[in-house]
Amino acid sequence: MMKNPGHPGAILRELVVAELNLTVKEIARRLSVSRAALSRVLNEKAGISADLAIRLEKAGISSAAFWMNLQSNWELAQALKRERPPIEPLTAV
Repeated sequence: MMKNPGHPGAILRELVVAELNLTVKEIARRLSVSRAALSRVLNEKAGISADLAIRLEKAGISSAAFWMNLQSNWELAQALKRERPPIEPLTAV
Protein backbone atom coordinates (compact mmCIF):
# COMPACT_ATOMS: atom_id res chain seq x y z
CA MET A 1 0.00 0.00 0.00
CA MET A 2 1.20 3.49 -0.82
CA LYS A 3 1.75 5.78 2.19
CA ASN A 4 -0.32 8.61 0.75
CA PRO A 5 -2.45 7.40 -2.18
CA GLY A 6 -4.51 9.95 -4.02
CA HIS A 7 -8.24 10.16 -3.45
CA PRO A 8 -9.99 8.07 -6.11
CA GLY A 9 -12.19 11.06 -6.97
CA ALA A 10 -9.10 13.09 -7.85
CA ILE A 11 -7.85 10.24 -10.02
CA LEU A 12 -11.24 10.03 -11.73
CA ARG A 13 -11.27 13.81 -12.21
CA GLU A 14 -7.72 14.11 -13.55
CA LEU A 15 -7.35 10.95 -15.60
CA VAL A 16 -10.87 10.44 -16.90
CA VAL A 17 -13.07 13.53 -16.75
CA ALA A 18 -10.36 15.89 -17.98
CA GLU A 19 -9.52 13.58 -20.88
CA LEU A 20 -13.10 13.00 -22.07
CA ASN A 21 -13.84 16.68 -22.73
CA LEU A 22 -17.35 16.17 -21.30
CA THR A 23 -19.10 18.15 -18.59
CA VAL A 24 -19.71 16.66 -15.17
CA LYS A 25 -23.42 16.94 -15.94
CA GLU A 26 -23.03 14.85 -19.11
CA ILE A 27 -20.88 12.21 -17.42
CA ALA A 28 -23.38 12.00 -14.55
CA ARG A 29 -26.20 11.57 -17.06
CA ARG A 30 -24.35 8.79 -18.88
CA LEU A 31 -23.64 7.02 -15.59
CA SER A 32 -27.24 7.56 -14.41
CA VAL A 33 -26.14 9.30 -11.22
CA SER A 34 -26.94 12.79 -10.02
CA ARG A 35 -24.56 15.58 -10.96
CA ALA A 36 -24.30 16.48 -7.27
CA ALA A 37 -23.30 12.93 -6.27
CA LEU A 38 -20.64 12.74 -8.98
CA SER A 39 -19.40 16.22 -8.09
CA ARG A 40 -18.95 15.19 -4.43
CA VAL A 41 -16.73 12.29 -5.55
CA LEU A 42 -14.74 14.44 -7.99
CA ASN A 43 -14.21 17.09 -5.30
CA GLU A 44 -13.04 14.46 -2.79
CA LYS A 45 -16.02 14.99 -0.48
CA ALA A 46 -17.28 11.42 -0.99
CA GLY A 47 -15.73 8.11 -1.91
CA ILE A 48 -16.39 5.83 -4.83
CA SER A 49 -19.11 3.41 -3.83
CA ALA A 50 -19.36 -0.14 -5.12
CA ASP A 51 -22.35 1.01 -7.19
CA LEU A 52 -20.40 3.84 -8.83
CA ALA A 53 -17.46 1.49 -9.41
CA ILE A 54 -19.76 -0.89 -11.29
CA ARG A 55 -21.22 1.98 -13.31
CA LEU A 56 -17.73 3.15 -14.26
CA GLU A 57 -16.83 -0.37 -15.36
CA LYS A 58 -20.00 -0.67 -17.45
CA ALA A 59 -19.13 2.70 -19.03
CA GLY A 60 -15.72 1.34 -20.03
CA ILE A 61 -13.64 3.16 -17.41
CA SER A 62 -11.45 0.37 -16.00
CA SER A 63 -12.82 -2.35 -13.74
CA ALA A 64 -15.00 -2.03 -10.67
CA ALA A 65 -12.29 -3.87 -8.73
CA PHE A 66 -9.75 -1.21 -9.76
CA TRP A 67 -11.93 1.61 -8.39
CA MET A 68 -12.75 -0.29 -5.20
CA ASN A 69 -9.06 -1.02 -4.67
CA LEU A 70 -8.23 2.68 -5.02
CA GLN A 71 -10.98 3.56 -2.55
CA SER A 72 -9.89 0.91 -0.07
CA ASN A 73 -6.23 1.96 -0.24
CA TRP A 74 -7.18 5.61 0.31
CA GLU A 75 -9.43 4.81 3.28
CA LEU A 76 -6.77 2.60 4.88
CA ALA A 77 -4.13 5.32 4.45
CA GLN A 78 -6.46 7.85 6.09
CA ALA A 79 -7.22 5.48 8.98
CA LEU A 80 -3.51 4.85 9.59
CA LYS A 81 -2.98 8.60 10.06
CA ARG A 82 -5.44 8.78 12.98
CA GLU A 83 -4.44 8.17 16.58
CA ARG A 84 -5.84 5.16 18.35
CA PRO A 85 -6.16 4.13 21.95
CA PRO A 86 -3.80 1.40 23.14
CA ILE A 87 -4.57 -1.95 21.53
CA GLU A 88 -3.91 -5.24 23.32
CA PRO A 89 -3.07 -8.46 21.52
CA LEU A 90 -5.89 -10.99 21.25
CA THR A 91 -4.68 -14.21 22.76
CA ALA A 92 -6.37 -17.31 24.08
CA VAL A 93 -6.99 -17.35 27.85
